[in-house]
Amino acid sequence: MARVALGLGVRDLATLAGVAQATVSRLERGEELKPSTVAGIRASLETAGVEFIEENGGGAGVRLRERRNGT
Repeated sequence: MARVALGLGVRDLATLAGVAQATVSRLERGEELKPSTVAGIRASLETAGVEFIEENGGGAGVRLRERRNGT
């Protein structure tokens, strides 16, 4: 969901995170990855503008960070 919200393809996210496209695909299929790999992909998404929302009764989710004056 986060990747699509940013308009990124699998290849784009893989490049940003420094992982193989297959790794991104495995993550999206729910396969288990090393915690450090997941953290790196998450950090790349956050840098690109995604905020992860923790479980709050409605389920975990993502949203785009509010842009401020062209940032």
